[in-house]
This record gives sequence, structure tokens and C-alpha cells, in this order.
Amino acid sequence: MVWIVIALYMCYSGIRLYVALLEIGHVKKAKALPPVILSAQNYEKAAEYKIATQKFALASIVYETLLFMGWVGFGIAFVNELVVLENALLHSVVVVMLFIAMNYLLMLPFEIYQTFGLDKAFGFSTIDGRTFLFDQIKAAGMFLVFGGAFFWAMSAIMAYFTYWWVYGFLFSLGVILCINMIYPIFIVPMFNKLTPLEDESLKSSIEALLKRAGLKSSGVFSLDASKRDNRLNAYFGGLGSSKRVVLFDTLIAKLEKQELLAVLGHELGHFKHKDILKNIASSAVMLLVMFALFGNLPQTLFDALHVKKEAGSVMILFLLLSPLVSFIFMPLFGLVSRYNEYRADAYGSECESKEALCSALVKLADENRSFPYAHPLSIVLYFTHPPLLQRLEKLGMPLLKGDA
Repeated sequence: MVWIVIALYMCYSGIRLYVALLEIGHVKKAKALPPVILSAQNYEKAAEYKIATQKFALASIVYETLLFMGWVGFGIAFVNELVVLENALLHSVVVVMLFIAMNYLLMLPFEIYQTFGLDKAFGFSTIDGRTFLFDQIKAAGMFLVFGGAFFWAMSAIMAYFTYWWVYGFLFSLGVILCINMIYPIFIVPMFNKLTPLEDESLKSSIEALLKRAGLKSSGVFSLDASKRDNRLNAYFGGLGSSKRVVLFDTLIAKLEKQELLAVLGHELGHFKHKDILKNIASSAVMLLVMFALFGNLPQTLFDALHVKKEAGSVMILFLLLSPLVSFIFMPLFGLVSRYNEYRADAYGSECESKEALCSALVKLADENRSFPYAHPLSIVLYFTHPPLLQRLEKLGMPLLKGDA
């Protein structure tokens, strides 16, 4: 059984490597074409950044595969033997927490290079070492408290219920919904400063936009994203009464008022079409499939791994193999998501104008160095948003040539 798991993971890694190589070749060819959407300088930079990120992905995939082989080969058994506790629940919690901590430390060099090497080199990352360190400490502290409580509850569910995967799914779904509700109010302020939007004219226009869409919000806020990154973004955070409009300070600085309202109109389009609820429902289906799968793993697999079939080992396998299951769902989820993005674009253009939305999308692509071309297979497997060229075409805008 363990060889089947290894073979499936190797296929998963092989496909990702193949697609990354295809993307590198595709971007290199497109780089020689006349620039579109972006300025000539940014077009070249975007191509270089895309190639660099794909090369980084190649190294990451190989490293992750080696780690997986190590965990399956001896790591899971090693962690189980390392933790000697008589209390079964406590043993499972400590085993899982130790596994996650070790995996985090083993992957940390890649995160550091991504932040201080790759993103710094291309002018995105603005974070300093002190902020990065404190972010890691705060995240670790939250994980220790809330992660420990979650894994303790999951271990108890596994110990006391025959069909634990059903109750585990319901509990996990409830936790996910709860996190979405408290995220903008309690979690975001731990890492970023949220301040009420000071521009009264913009705030008034946003509130009118929300009222028109029938969305009640707990406020419009600016987030100091620039202390970590120069990319532009905005989002509606939270569920129910905790919903907030959050604008990155980088977005406010770069977009005109009409462009910003068009971007928010796009996000409101997702609300109007109930895309958020649909995403939650589809994610719940995928989560249920995962729990059904990992809740019924055969004893032979645990025998081959030289571990007992208990909560800690099951949760580690869940964490190791869930990316593979998610990858299988991605083409379908991506297809639905791209369709939803087109509809949200249509709504956003109605809130302001097609010209305002197209102008905003072009600025976002230019500032974020988003290369306008991608290999079709990469789009099918990874893209939740349609390529910008297709979005502009759908909005009826002509192909935009970059400035020389």
C-alpha cells in the first residue's frame, strides 16, 4: 500500500515539474514578442520574475518530494518513537505538533529565500528581518495555542467516535467558518495596522457602492501592507456582521478613485452572485472527501510505515497527502472560479465603467509584474483568475500595446 501512496505522490510531483518546465519555455518565447498591457520595461521584468518563480518552484517541488519520501520512509515512525507519553490524546497532539514544527523548520530556508532573495530582487518585498522574525514568533505562538487545541479536539473525536471522520469533518468546517469570521477583527491586527479610511469622499462612495449591492459592512479600512510588500490588493474579509472592506495602502496610493471603485465593484460582484457561499460549499465537499478518504485508510498502510493506526499518524498522513487530493480538484475548481471572475468583472464594470475596470486591471498587472501570457496547461491546473488578456477581451477592450 505504501508504494501506491509513493507512486501517486511521484505522479503529482512529476506533473508539477512538467508544467513548470512548460511555463518557463512558454514565457521565454512570449518574452520575445512585442510587449502588451505592461510597459516594455515592466513586460521584460514580469517575464524574468515569472521565469525565476518557476525555477524556484522546480527546486521547491524536488525538495518537497524528498521530504515526503523521508517522512514516509522513516520520519513518521521516528516522530512517534521520539514522543514517549502515556496519555494517548496528549501523545497524538505532541506528535502532530512536532511533525509540523520540524516540517516548518525544514521548509524555512525556502521561505526566507522567497522573501529576502527572490521578492527583494524584483522590488516586491519590503519587510525587514525584525518584522519577519516577529511575524514568525507570533504565528508560532498562535499555532501553539489554537493549533494545539484543534489537534486535541480532533484526537478526542478520533478516540471516541467510530465514524470519527464525519464528526471530524463537521468540527473542522465549523473551525474554518469561525476563523473566517474572526480573521479581520482579531488576526489581521496582530500582524498589520488597520485604520479607518480617512478619505471621506472615497469612503462615502464605497459605502454607496455597498448599499447598492445590499452588503452590510462593519467598516472600510486601510491596511499598512507596504511595510511587507509593494503589491496591490483589496478584499472583503469576514463573514456575517464581521465583514470588512480592507484596502491595501499600496492600492490606495496607485489607483484613481474610479479605478478603485471598479475593483471593489468586482469584489462585490462575487457577493451578489453568492460566489463566497459557493466557494465555501465546494471547499466543504472537498474537505468531506478528504476526511472520508483519510478516515478509512487500511491498516496495511500503517503497518508498512511501522506506526500504530492512531490519531497522530492519521493526522500526519492527512497533512502530507491533502495537497495531492486538492491538486486533483483544482482543474474543476479553477474552471468554476474563472467563470465567476468573468461575471464579477461584468458587475464591476457596471458599478463604474468598463474603462475604469480595465484601467485598474492594467495598473494592477503593471505594478504586480503579472506577465500577460501563460501556458494553457498551467492555466487549467493553477489559475483561479482568467489571464488578463482574456479578461480585457471579454470586457470588449482592444489588445493594449505596452509603451516602448
